[in-house]
Amino acid sequence: MMKVPFCLPLIDQDVINEVNDALINTGWLTTGPKVQAFEEEIKKITSAREVLCVNSWNSGTTLALKWWGIKPGDEIIIPAYTYSATALTVMNLGAKAVMVDVEDDFNISVQKIKSAITAKTKCIIPVDIGGYPCDYDEIFELVEDPAIKRLFIPESENQERLNRILVLADSAHSIGALYKKRHSGALADISVFSFHSVKNITTGEGGAVCLNVPGLSNSDIKAFLKHFYLYGQTKSALDKTRTGSWRYDIVSQGMKGNMPDICASIGLAQIRKYTTDLLPERKEIFARYNSAFQKFEWAVLPPHETDIKKSSCHLYMLRIRSISEYQRDKMIEYVSKRGVGVGVHYIPMAMFSLFKNKGYNIKDYPNTFQNYEREISLPIYNGLTVDQIDYVIDTVINAYTDVISYS
Repeated sequence: MMKVPFCLPLIDQDVINEVNDALINTGWLTTGPKVQAFEEEIKKITSAREVLCVNSWNSGTTLALKWWGIKPGDEIIIPAYTYSATALTVMNLGAKAVMVDVEDDFNISVQKIKSAITAKTKCIIPVDIGGYPCDYDEIFELVEDPAIKRLFIPESENQERLNRILVLADSAHSIGALYKKRHSGALADISVFSFHSVKNITTGEGGAVCLNVPGLSNSDIKAFLKHFYLYGQTKSALDKTRTGSWRYDIVSQGMKGNMPDICASIGLAQIRKYTTDLLPERKEIFARYNSAFQKFEWAVLPPHETDIKKSSCHLYMLRIRSISEYQRDKMIEYVSKRGVGVGVHYIPMAMFSLFKNKGYNIKDYPNTFQNYEREISLPIYNGLTVDQIDYVIDTVINAYTDVISYS
C-alpha cells in the first residue's frame, strides 16, 4: 500500500540555504532584511502598490479592519462557505459577520451580497476558495452603485475618504491566481495572503497584506499597519539599527503581528521560483486529476480556468454527484484506510456549535451545504510523484465503485 500524505511543505535545498543565511550571515531573526526582500518579491508577482508581511492571515486582516475603523455593531459580509477564521476575525473585533450563500463554483454570490447590504455594512470579504478568484468586477460595480453608496454611512476618517464599502479579499489560497489578466493581491482594495504550512508558498506561519486602495496613500496605510503591528511603536528594531537612534513613540493601541526573518527566509526561497517552477507543477497535478476524473459522470471537477479566471490550484476540490454527506464520509474512510490523505474544505461555519448558538442556520445556505456534503479535497502539493497521483486517482475511483455503486 502506498502512503500519500494530504499535504507536505516544500523544504528543499534552496529553503535550507536561505534559512542558513538568515541564521549565520544576517544577524537577524526578527523582522529584518529577509522580510523586506520577501515583501519586494510579493510586490513583483502581484503588482500590489504596497505589501506588508505579517505573522498570520488573521493578523493581517485584523490590522486592515483596524485601519478601516471597524467597531462593534458594524456589519461585514462574508461567504458562508469558508474557513472559520474569516468570520472569527470579524467577530473578535465586535462586528457582525453577515454570512451569505455561495455559487456552484464555491465563491460568494454577488446577488446574495446585494441582498445583505444595509446601512451598517462597512466591508465585504470575498474568499478565493481553493485559489479560484471571485467575481471582483461585479463586486466593485455593486459597491460603486450610487444607490448602494447612498446607504453607506462613513464613521471614520478613512471611510469618509473612500466613501464606500471596503472590498477586502481573503486571498489566503490564491497567490498566483489571475482574474482578467490581473494578479491576486491586486484585485481588491486590500488583499490578505496566508503563508501557513499548507499553502502554495509557506513561511511556516505568516501572511501578507497587499494594499491597492484607490485615492488614498497606500504608503501611509502601510505605515499605519507597520506601527500598529508592533504594539503601536513607531520604530522597529531594524529602523533603530539603520538610523542609529533608539528613541521611539507609542502612537496607537496596537498588537503583535510582524513576521520574523527566520520565517520570511523560507517563503523567500520559494517565491523566487514560484511562477517558473512551483505553480506550473501544481497546475500539472491539477490537470492530471482532471484528465482522469472527467471520464466519469459522477465526478464534478473543481473550478479551475475560464476565459477570465485562472486558479492558483491550491486545492483540488472534487465533488461527487448525487451523493449524501454520509456516503461522502464513507468514501473518505475507504480512501484513508488505503493510505491516501484527504480532507473536506470546508465544514460550513453554520454547522459548528459556536455559530449555531449565535443564530446561524445551515438551512439558510443551501448551495453551501450542497457543495460541502459531496466534496473531497485530494492531495496537491509540490513534490507529488506521478505514481502517487495515479494511486490517489485509482483509490478514489475504487472508493466510488465499492462504496457508492453498491450502497
